[in-house]
Amino acid sequence: MRLTQIVEALLFASDAPLAASDIARIDERLDEDTVEAVIQELRGEYEETERSFQIYEVAGGYQLLTRPDFATYLERYETVPQPAKLSSPALETLAIIAYRQPIGRAEIEDIRGVGSSSALKTLVDRGLAEITGRGEGLGRPLLYGTTRKFLEHFGFRSLEDLPRPDELPVVLRSRAIQPPDAAIAALVPELIPAPAPDPQQQELPAPVAETNGRSTEGAISEPSDAEEPAAVD
Repeated sequence: MRLTQIVEALLFASDAPLAASDIARIDERLDEDTVEAVIQELRGEYEETERSFQIYEVAGGYQLLTRPDFATYLERYETVPQPAKLSSPALETLAIIAYRQPIGRAEIEDIRGVGSSSALKTLVDRGLAEITGRGEGLGRPLLYGTTRKFLEHFGFRSLEDLPRPDELPVVLRSRAIQPPDAAIAALVPELIPAPAPDPQQQELPAPVAETNGRSTEGAISEPSDAEEPAAVD
């Protein structure tokens, strides 16, 4: 049996990304370098035959996934698993954690201006955030960080794939702004210092993206009514 068939079968059966070292254990003929070569061969075959799926690097491993071009078709069927959607408060909180981790609840609430206990609980319950330790301040507050599931959920190979501060506004403008981009966009002034304005450039209005026929402008600029005001120690 060919190595490409064996690796393909393993990736097809796995519901989580697999590292090259994990794949190599399936057959004595495989090592990490051979796995890399086999995956490149499979990728080339999928491209050449225009398959509806491809092997992607996600969360430090490889996963066989359908191409993004087919997402609109798959969304029509209830039997196709769909990623759970997060509320705007949860997305805001997750964006802060991703860029400021490790970070405590008090600092998150200071940035957002509202209580974030409920959003944090949601993120931890869904495995997108986790407690990574304790701070050195008064009471040694819990610190939060993102998880491997966070990388899988958003298709990042590692945290290094997060847009750099100088790239983030460009990345957001280049896409149809949808969550989590909208949540991160709303937090850009807090997370990233704004560059000094250029007097030689004419100020243009901010772009307004359409999502399902509804404008996302200002969609998350105000805190959710369901959230409590930020606690003042």
